[in-house]
Amino acid sequence: MANSLAVAVDVAPTLWSGRDDGPGAEHLRWHHVVSLDHAEAAPGDAAFVGFRSDEGVRRNKGRQGAADGPRTLRAALASMALPSRQQAVDVGDVEVADDDLEAGHRRLGSAVAELLDQGLRVTVLGGGHEVAYGSYLGITGSGLLRDGARLGVFNLDAHFDLRDEPRPSSGTPFLQMAQDEEAAGRRLNYWVLGISQPSNTETLFRTAERLGVRYLTDTECGALDRERVDAFVEEFLDSCDVVHLTIDLDVLPAGAAPGVSAPAAYGVPIEIVEHVCTKVVASGKPVLVDVAELNPDLDVDTRTARAAARLVHRILVTSAPDASVQDRG
Repeated sequence: MANSLAVAVDVAPTLWSGRDDGPGAEHLRWHHVVSLDHAEAAPGDAAFVGFRSDEGVRRNKGRQGAADGPRTLRAALASMALPSRQQAVDVGDVEVADDDLEAGHRRLGSAVAELLDQGLRVTVLGGGHEVAYGSYLGITGSGLLRDGARLGVFNLDAHFDLRDEPRPSSGTPFLQMAQDEEAAGRRLNYWVLGISQPSNTETLFRTAERLGVRYLTDTECGALDRERVDAFVEEFLDSCDVVHLTIDLDVLPAGAAPGVSAPAAYGVPIEIVEHVCTKVVASGKPVLVDVAELNPDLDVDTRTARAAARLVHRILVTSAPDASVQDRG
């Protein structure tokens, strides 16, 4: 049943546009199927919400500009061709203003929780990686974890983002999650694929060990390491019932993703990253996705935006309901 309530955001959505080769399902692209009318959304539809923030990156002393990521990611996704019809809604953006990241996190959490409770397949478009904590607030504020469902957080990232700082930043979201989980009497089930040893201090590795974080380094995730990667992902999926899949684009090599706060000198090949994303969403478990650190000001030939859009496209195509169910005319 369509929901007539509007999701509270700071910036209203704008019409998607892109290449148009003609009418009919054989010419479908994302901009043809994205509605701006939340009342038209039905369970199983895709939903996009943006998080315009690089306040966390600023606090973490990174290169700013990720607040423009949602706009650029939408533009890169808009003209990608769909193999079959599906429906989607864009509800607009939560925007961090006056340096108040904490309030932005709460607003994003409320918007995400409402979309999840409507049965939508939610993708959050960041923004710095501080977006991950707002997404987490959305999951814990929704009904997905009722009745004892186990949450698993799977991070594709060169960094642990477990910094212990006085104020939240793009380097702290998973420590914030761990603290919240502990306060709720649970232990954070946190797994990371793509960790760069030179980019994480020994303090961060010790924090990860103390919290029971499972991880693979970037050197363990090459094109010839798929068997190891698959075993890691399968073990993660066995450990949880609900998945928070968070993608920091700096997990990719700098050649594929130059437009991020901290480009990777090594990185994980995009074919491995896409394979992992596909495997996670194909599990059939409820999955919330967020994509972080796209900085258009630093991008080259829109490589990072295109890589991000490719991953979002693959995730949503893989998780889409049957096309015959989607096609409502």
